[in-house]
Amino acid sequence: MTVLATGRERIGVQGERTVLVPPLPADTDAGRLFLDRAEAAGPGFTAARADVAEICRRLDGMPLAIELAAARGASLGAAGLLTALEDVLRLLSGGRGAVERHRSLRAVIRWSHDLLTEDERELFECLSVFVGGFDLAAVGAVVPGLGAGAAADLLGRLVDKSLVVRAAEGRWRMLETVRAFAAERLAAGAAQGAVRERYLRWAAGTAAELEDRLDGDWRVRFDAVADDLRAALAGAPPGRADVPHRLARSLGHLTFARRFLREAPGHYREAARRAPTPDEAALDLRDAADAAHALIETGRAFDLLLESAEQSRRAGDGDGEAATLAFAVVTAERHPSGFDAEIPHERLRALLARARAAGDLRDRVVAAHLAAARAWSHGTEKVTPDPFLAAAARSAARATGDPVLLSAALDASGIAALTAGRFREAHRIATERVGLLPAMPRDVPYPAPEITDTYHMATACAVAAGDLRAALSAARLAASDDLIGDRSPVAMATLVQALVLMGDLDEALSHADTLWEACEDAGSPLAWTAPSVAAVALAHGLLGDEDGLRLWRDRAERIAGDARSRYLASYAAFVDARTALRAVRAGEAPVLVERAFAPFPPQDWYRGYARAAGAELAVAAGLPDAPKRLAAASDAAPENAWAAACLARASGLLHRDVDELTGSARSWEHIGARHEHAFTLDLIEELRPRR
Repeated sequence: MTVLATGRERIGVQGERTVLVPPLPADTDAGRLFLDRAEAAGPGFTAARADVAEICRRLDGMPLAIELAAARGASLGAAGLLTALEDVLRLLSGGRGAVERHRSLRAVIRWSHDLLTEDERELFECLSVFVGGFDLAAVGAVVPGLGAGAAADLLGRLVDKSLVVRAAEGRWRMLETVRAFAAERLAAGAAQGAVRERYLRWAAGTAAELEDRLDGDWRVRFDAVADDLRAALAGAPPGRADVPHRLARSLGHLTFARRFLREAPGHYREAARRAPTPDEAALDLRDAADAAHALIETGRAFDLLLESAEQSRRAGDGDGEAATLAFAVVTAERHPSGFDAEIPHERLRALLARARAAGDLRDRVVAAHLAAARAWSHGTEKVTPDPFLAAAARSAARATGDPVLLSAALDASGIAALTAGRFREAHRIATERVGLLPAMPRDVPYPAPEITDTYHMATACAVAAGDLRAALSAARLAASDDLIGDRSPVAMATLVQALVLMGDLDEALSHADTLWEACEDAGSPLAWTAPSVAAVALAHGLLGDEDGLRLWRDRAERIAGDARSRYLASYAAFVDARTALRAVRAGEAPVLVERAFAPFPPQDWYRGYARAAGAELAVAAGLPDAPKRLAAASDAAPENAWAAACLARASGLLHRDVDELTGSARSWEHIGARHEHAFTLDLIEELRPRR
């Protein structure tokens, strides 16, 4: 005789052969079952495929749970079901099956629970604290006095009864619906507080162990326990205490190192709220600020730095207060585009005065921070450091031996050179900063502000100097750095601009939507990306796509916002003048040329491009002042290889000199500007005498 029987556990008779029935796949069989039962309960029921898959996933693919949920679909709809699943056991009740215990999921699970022994019930309820699975060590941590052998035996029994499932080698988990029932039972008893305290200690210890393994293979292990580390912290009692503080701080470190960058600042912020002492809170807040910098959220970083400085003051750490306040000043002066509203100079100078009064000027780190803050806040405009004070800041930073402080001081000198039009010097300084990157660790937030800024400035300075090959090399280097990533604003902005100027228009446009998504998803304003957005407009214009040109020009204006004059004015004039060369309209040319020669602010680094393109447009349009425009733009040539090649082409066009045009073509080829090279060769062919 052969008997086919189903059950939640094996019968245990001689000759029995067991076949485990897995849950239904959420996006196929489970989805079909749900829709079939939902349409039966409410004809005409519809739901998005993604919603159905999510409902089935959260029900662990359990057929009974899916049927019970589908029966509520007519009254709640898919969106209502997803909301109601927050209390899954309450939702999955009220069925009308012939067997009473099949009318609710709670009754089904209670039937199995009531058959457990006392020690099985205790373990079953304790395991409900784990949201993402567990191993034997974790089981022993939450159940007191349970040895490894006993834990394995009890766990095996629960697996046999289908109340726990084996997730992977050495790891187990509860289905979410089963875990909800176990959690109810734990909450109804007296042991919940003690179990959750042990769970919290297990999480803090596990996180600390993972921090010690960051140089090795830790990511898979972290991913396996990450949800539980988060849940343990979220469920910790409120207030300042050592264990939740250690867990929050470890989570900040681990999520940053794992590149969950949007998550990391919040964990550090939570650590500060949990910190037992002000000096620990100050450190947590400084790390939160640096982690926010990695997201280019400089306004948020500024606020966190001020909080950190206040905690240092409360701790009696004058040097910490001074260094942090000075860094806050530098942040606001150096990266104003990340602020919703720029911080007035008067407030920043008052903060600098507080920093000088708080710190010991003989301390090298304090002295370096104060020197940098003086250099950046000396002028009346943001992003305009004083060159002499920048040199002093550079010397002070070198004395510390800290590559992060040195990189920041070098940037002050580089920006001062850009402001003065010394683009080749700025390019050299930016290259020096790139050389410091290998000395900066990637698994802690401290160097993050310099790493992100170095990649951005390496490309920006190379573009300003017309060294397009170096610009593209720096952009690709940024995309390969896992702190930056290949889809971040820094990676996309640097790459797209370099590709357009080099003439790789199709590749540039293939990244355009990703660039725009990065800009839209950013947590703070990104006015500094406006030139790269405008570069996409340039690519469309060079290809003759007028609609694309207008769309991306409008987007560039939107991104630049109130900071247009600082970040976009000259690049927009360059785009307009260069794209007008495709089909010169004499009526528009004078206006576009005038814009290209506008008095751009010193922080606008692309004025050489604008003036060179404007001069060439004046020549192509036959404007009477074209020779004067060429002469006026000539000062850009020594500092910008792109501008030099453009002006040589404009001069050749003005004089109808094939030799000059040929020299221009060689220059375009040398810097790698393929589109401009091809455009120049076409001009040469037009000027050659016909045979």
